[in-house]
Amino acid sequence: MNSRNSRPIRNFDSHDAAALVAAAALPAIAVPAIAAFALTLNLFLVAPSAQADERGKVDVETTASGQSLAGPRELSRAFRAAARKATPAVVTVYSYGQNLPDGQATSETGAQTGPTPPQRLGDDSDGLPITGIGSGVIVSPEGLVITNNHVIADARKVKVQFSDDTEIVATNVHGDPDSDVATLQIEREEPFPYAEIGDSDALEIGDWVLAIGSPFRLEATVSAGIISAKNRTLERINRGRLIQTDAAINPGNSGGPLIDLDGNVIAINTAIATRNGTYQGIGFAIPINQAKWIADELSKHGLVRRAAIGLTMAELKPKIAAMFKLQPGIGVLAYEVIEGSAAERAGIEPIDVIIEFAGERVRDPGSLREAIERQPVGSSQDIKVLRDGQEIELKVTLATREDPTLGKPESQASDDETDASKKDTEASEDEADASEKEAEDEPSEESSDPA
Repeated sequence: MNSRNSRPIRNFDSHDAAALVAAAALPAIAVPAIAAFALTLNLFLVAPSAQADERGKVDVETTASGQSLAGPRELSRAFRAAARKATPAVVTVYSYGQNLPDGQATSETGAQTGPTPPQRLGDDSDGLPITGIGSGVIVSPEGLVITNNHVIADARKVKVQFSDDTEIVATNVHGDPDSDVATLQIEREEPFPYAEIGDSDALEIGDWVLAIGSPFRLEATVSAGIISAKNRTLERINRGRLIQTDAAINPGNSGGPLIDLDGNVIAINTAIATRNGTYQGIGFAIPINQAKWIADELSKHGLVRRAAIGLTMAELKPKIAAMFKLQPGIGVLAYEVIEGSAAERAGIEPIDVIIEFAGERVRDPGSLREAIERQPVGSSQDIKVLRDGQEIELKVTLATREDPTLGKPESQASDDETDASKKDTEASEDEADASEKEAEDEPSEESSDPA
């Protein structure tokens, strides 16, 4: 064996420095490349000023500016610590007796693709077939579990399984199809391990994340990736925007947590974009700030009470903004105001541009709708609009999504909403060519929205 090729990698030392000095005799054109190579060695092997760990190896370097550079071992330790902290709170969710023909299992079971899962023995579920398998995360010591609605929808029985194969039948099972969030309650005498909640609003594209769940029934599986994009939308999840990640998410991961490097839950895994039914590098998760609000509503009230004010909104994209001689992206266009609605009573007029709601700056329909929905029904909120170049401050009393008219008879309110929905706005017509319906496994964008 060639001794030169078999020699182990060593630290960058004075011999390497001497070799670089000798390179001065090379043509001048080679000097920049050599200098760059030396800098690469200095950063990715060992810098003289770096501190060594207990094994005499260095994993954190310091640049000339004093900035620390974490090496692969340090990142590996962060992955380990985060997974160790969060994994005890991650469970497998089994649903039984959902309304499926011939009792066939859903794709969440991994029956058609993926590795052969561990056999499930000694099951006692009143003869009901397993029709859905997903993941969940415990978020309170009292046993509140957050998962996906599509995992438990229409189930006659739901069980939660821990990594030691302990099972508990879930009670108070509630789901919200609009957001694909669901909650379960499990009970026992001792407190449950639970995951800490992070802040999904603080996430940035490029942040490292870990997905934990039970893909193909392989419980407590951890995969790593980054935040690939934010504010994604999917056709089947019509309330809320999603985080996109390249952390591996497969059938069975649904409802499991996406965590940051502190081990805190920052999202709930929910869907993948795929053409073969398995992971292809694009996954979606529900931001935890959104999911936690919905989970609180479900656990306390059994449903999600969403506020509304009764208007049709449009995003001020360049084409739409040009139609109304407005600056693109400055706010949300109030294209139509429902007669008798909370918006009309507050003094909002068609073609007003809403720039702020409850002290929060809004620039697109999604952010405005979410800001409205999370406020208590019946509360009075500040709203700022731009009208004829002037900022106007108003107050709006929030109604319900089902009745944005603050108490108008249900039949009349329904008729008003139906009439409003039949009117196609010029804004959406102009955007029609650019917003052709995409395949169900791909994200889509909307140019107008009710609130």
